[in-house]
Amino acid sequence: MELLGKTRIDFIGKRNISFVISAIISIVGLLGVIQVGRGAANMGIDFSGGTAMQLKFSKAISIADARAALHKNGIAKADLQEIKDGNKLLVKMAGAAVGKPSEMVQTAFKKEFADNTFTVESSTEIGPSIGDKLRKDTVVAAFLSLLGIILYIAWRFDSKFGVGAICATLHDCLAMFAVFFLMNKEINLLFITAVLTIAGYSLTDTVVVFDRIRENLHKNLKGAMHTIFNDSINEVLSRTIVTSLTVFLAAASLFFFGGEVIHDFSFALLIGVLVGTYSSVFVASPIVVILENRALAQKTKTA
Repeated sequence: MELLGKTRIDFIGKRNISFVISAIISIVGLLGVIQVGRGAANMGIDFSGGTAMQLKFSKAISIADARAALHKNGIAKADLQEIKDGNKLLVKMAGAAVGKPSEMVQTAFKKEFADNTFTVESSTEIGPSIGDKLRKDTVVAAFLSLLGIILYIAWRFDSKFGVGAICATLHDCLAMFAVFFLMNKEINLLFITAVLTIAGYSLTDTVVVFDRIRENLHKNLKGAMHTIFNDSINEVLSRTIVTSLTVFLAAASLFFFGGEVIHDFSFALLIGVLVGTYSSVFVASPIVVILENRALAQKTKTA
């Protein structure tokens, strides 16, 4: 399905503008990663340790009333989230001791809402040491994933394409951290799952563009790199947009209809699809052009 027909957009010519935009995004994302490493961001209980409970009440309950009831019974630090479907309430307490918080919350609600019975649908408790281990394991998993990407692209194409792919993938991951950090959204295992998912999506989109570039390089070795790369990107532009739109619509369905539990996860996917599509065109390809031009200049110099 071809949405745009034949286009002649000078993507590579806009690389200076895209590099400035990407640099700003990456710097903010890097700050977010540093804050996550320090534990200063909005860390979920997966990484900080704590308790999360989902309660189902027989009658509707407001967050203000629930928070007042907890405060009255000595539970000051609790994050409350209303789940509109079925009078449900999500209670999170980061860094609290395992075991006691769950009992304290149930006791408080039974005392303050005697006429509004509830059941505990789910309860998750993670100790601080487990949270710290999960955080370290996540860093290792992300590093190994990126290393795998470099090796795969370097083997399938060459090292210059590998550098472009890894820069684009890092850019996408940092962009997602930047958005979540600026919006003070919770950093948890679901978010990390979304980041690694988008890293894979971005790589797939980048490989499609790189495949066409490689084909055209073999066909037209005497052409200017700028022209070959632009032509290649324009040739796969419709395919890129259709693929990204399909994934975006699937993620949007999860965002609007998937419920509160995966709301942030699907939001991260939405951001990631947009950024991943952008980076394949405006980050990965221009970097390879620069490296290819340098390699050609070096060959000419030594010849």
